[in-house]
Amino acid sequence: MSAERKREVREANRRRYEELRAAGQEGTSRGLPAASALDAAPIAPQAVISREEVAPGWYATVRLRRAEALRIVDDTGRSSVSMIGWREEESSERVNCADTVKVQWSAALTKGRVILSDMGRVFMSLVEDSSGAHDLLVGGSTPASTLEAFGARSRNSHENFIAAAAKVGLGLRDIPPCVSFFAPVSVDAKGAFAWDAKRKRPGDFVDLRAEMNVIVVLSNCAHPLDPARPAASGPVTLIRHRAPAAAPDDPCRTLSPEIVRAFAFTDRLYA
Repeated sequence: MSAERKREVREANRRRYEELRAAGQEGTSRGLPAASALDAAPIAPQAVISREEVAPGWYATVRLRRAEALRIVDDTGRSSVSMIGWREEESSERVNCADTVKVQWSAALTKGRVILSDMGRVFMSLVEDSSGAHDLLVGGSTPASTLEAFGARSRNSHENFIAAAAKVGLGLRDIPPCVSFFAPVSVDAKGAFAWDAKRKRPGDFVDLRAEMNVIVVLSNCAHPLDPARPAASGPVTLIRHRAPAAAPDDPCRTLSPEIVRAFAFTDRLYA
């Protein structure tokens, strides 16, 4: 192939990329539903399967069946909750933050978005979300970050994930990068991470609908970028509940052509 032809191919590929990016970032964002109000979407008592409080520094392991949902509540507005997870029937399939960002052309995880697995299926959908301040980029706390935050060795998400994985027969190599909820991380004009504490409120919540049978681990530890010293944290509440069946026009299912295909791939698994 001549140099001129190579240049033409590169330019054609770039134009196509820019078209897809514009559709994904601009058109898709306009189709997202509004954030949930703090008093929105009450859970009917008969729909509740279980409820537990996770103290600062601790973690919980939750199994969800397809179409069940998990509500995570930041009770005090001082917590961040980091999550990893696996498909129950095949633990080699797990949460994939990179694909979640890539396929949706955005690192902003909000109501109407989904969390993808590393097999291109939809792991969970954000069906309610009053916060919109979640992190797919930085990751959870480590022994080093908590030492800096507290001035002493403290519980952290990395070690919580290892302990939780061991209890379901998994190990260090099975732990993927995590999603962190109630973590208002953004990227400034210079490409540096920034923390916006004004986006945290007591009572903020997110509802995650399981689109497959999953095992998730949720760690309630201070986020590495939270500037509070010593680190601020408080209890969080987890409510496992039965979710309404997703309609064909469910916003999470119809957000973009890529997500429509991901749901079709997921549905075939359970057909």
